Amino acid sequence: MKYGLHNQYLFILKKLLSIFSLVFLLVSCNSVKRNQKLLAQGDYERAIELAVKKLQKDKNSQNNDAHIAILEKAFEKATSEDTRRIAFLQKQGNSAAAKEIYYTYQNMDYIQDRIRPLLPIYSTTLVRNAQFTMVDYSSKIIDAKDDYIVYLYDEAAIYMNTQTPKDYRTAYHIYCELEEMQANYKDVTNKKKDARFYGTEFVLVALNNSTNQILPYRLEQELLNLNTYGLDDFWTEYHAQKEQGTEYSCGITLNIRDIAISPEKINETEERRTKRIKDGWEYEYDKRGNVAKDSLGNDIKKDKYVSVTAHVTYTAQVKSAFVGGDVIYTDRITGQTLNRFPLSSEFVFENTFARFRGDKRALTREDRSFLKYDFIPFPSSEQMVYDTGEDLKLKLKDIISNNTL
Repeated sequence: MKYGLHNQYLFILKKLLSIFSLVFLLVSCNSVKRNQKLLAQGDYERAIELAVKKLQKDKNSQNNDAHIAILEKAFEKATSEDTRRIAFLQKQGNSAAAKEIYYTYQNMDYIQDRIRPLLPIYSTTLVRNAQFTMVDYSSKIIDAKDDYIVYLYDEAAIYMNTQTPKDYRTAYHIYCELEEMQANYKDVTNKKKDARFYGTEFVLVALNNSTNQILPYRLEQELLNLNTYGLDDFWTEYHAQKEQGTEYSCGITLNIRDIAISPEKINETEERRTKRIKDGWEYEYDKRGNVAKDSLGNDIKKDKYVSVTAHVTYTAQVKSAFVGGDVIYTDRITGQTLNRFPLSSEFVFENTFARFRGDKRALTREDRSFLKYDFIPFPSSEQMVYDTGEDLKLKLKDIISNNTL
């Protein structure tokens, strides 16, 4: 019986191995077909990459023999195509081609480095080792890199001479690339700083009080403390004070047009509270006037209820401050108004407390909560206006953040 089971297990195992072998073969065939298609389409680099990955797993596997032939052909065609392209670019004599020439040589060298660790690669189909003509591109890469660096330097100079913020920013990025190619090349570090400075949009932020009231000095300081706004980005800086040697192309003015303070108001309302509550106990009497007894002979007691009353006086203190105006964007070169956004804020001081007369037990839970509060001196008008500041700052920040230059 055990011997029969053993044979069954062997039979199942052989079947599974056959299925796995078939699946592996199908996958290998599909991989070869895909790579042949890449080769036929002229996508030589992807064909090389796929073949290299297959051969890295097991270059001696017969299943990968087709990839060897594809790799040889794709390498030959890729090298020939890149060599022709470089020769064409060099004949044109256009300095702008320096980048493409440099990176093409880099890529050709990279492809060789991918294949080199696999060599030699024997193909049973070709009955020989696959042939790859390896070239030392180091001198060509160095020369192409030098040409590219010169091109970048000259190209950045052209943008710098145009003298527009957009072109200064382009020059800055070119200098960054140049520094990555060769650190400390000529005066690139200083030129990059200049490109950053001249490419930066400097915005002067001011506050104008066009009301007949004095704006609290603390509020002015808070509103113009731009460090707390977090507005600066890489190409934009906001200043509250003019800096010597800095040209401001745009101005933002917070124009305060209205400051309104309401009178101090005290409103009182009185409410009556009545409640029936439990107030101890009393004996229950029978018809003859005797204390009633239960079945065990004990005196019967019952809850005693009484009605209680209280008068609650609610006092509400109210005072408000309103600050209104607009945010004006101005072209400081032409003096033209570019945009205008309304801005306002209101701060309301409220304090409510309660007092009562009568029986405290008649009060509601809400009544009791207001008993712990008391009268608070009204804030000054200056303090009220100042208290609008935090809301004004948030709204001003939103306007500037959502309306970039």
